[in-house]
Amino acid sequence: MTPRELLGTADVPGGEPLRLFRRGRDYMIVLDRNELMSTRMSGSEVALATMTCDRLGARPAPRLLIGGYGMGFTLRAALERLGRDARITVAELVPGIIDWARGPMAELTAGCLDDPRVTLEMGDVGDTMRAVPARFDAILLDVDNGPDGLTRAANDGLYSERGLREAHAALRPGGILAVWSAAPDPAFARRLARGFAVEEVRVRARENGKGAAHVIWFATRR
Repeated sequence: MTPRELLGTADVPGGEPLRLFRRGRDYMIVLDRNELMSTRMSGSEVALATMTCDRLGARPAPRLLIGGYGMGFTLRAALERLGRDARITVAELVPGIIDWARGPMAELTAGCLDDPRVTLEMGDVGDTMRAVPARFDAILLDVDNGPDGLTRAANDGLYSERGLREAHAALRPGGILAVWSAAPDPAFARRLARGFAVEEVRVRARENGKGAAHVIWFATRR
C-alpha cells in the first residue's frame, strides 16, 4: 500500500490542529485519528450543494452562504449549478485550509476561490450570519462533523437553539438552511423543526452511491 505523506498542519482556533495527508492522488484532512474529509468521499458534500440549488429553483440572483470550505466540493458544485447572477460567500475559520487549497490542492481547487461570484470571508460562519439580517437565500453548513462535532467546542453553538434562530434571521423568507452531518441526530432534528419546515435526507459518502450514509437536513424558513 502506498504510504501517506504529511503535507502540512493547520491550527484551529480553540481546537486541535488539522493535518493534510496525500496518498497517491488522494488527499485527506485528519483530526487526531479521525479522517474528517477525503477526496475519495465527496458525494455528500456535492449533494449538499446540488440538492440545495434544486430546492431553490430558478429564483433570480440567489445569495448563498457556505460555512466551511473544506476541500471545496460544495463550493464547486454550487458554482456549476448556479448562473452568473449568483453570489456565494464562503466563511472559513482555519487559514491553513485556504493555504492548502491554494497550495498543494490547487489542482483540485480548480480556481473556484477566484470565481467572480465568490467572496471569501475568513472567520466564524456565525459572525457572517449575524452581520446582516435576511441576507441569504440559502445557508449551507458543513462545519465540523455536524451537530455532534469533533473539531472545536465553539462549533456546537451553530447547532444550538440560539444558533438556529440566528440562521433563521439571516435567511430571506422561504430561504433554506442546509446542514450536513456524518450521522443522524434526532435531538438536533427536533430543535430544527421548531423554527423551520424540515426534510431529512440520507446521502451516500461516495458519488457512486456507495460508502457510509450521511445526513443532510433541508430546513425552509417559514
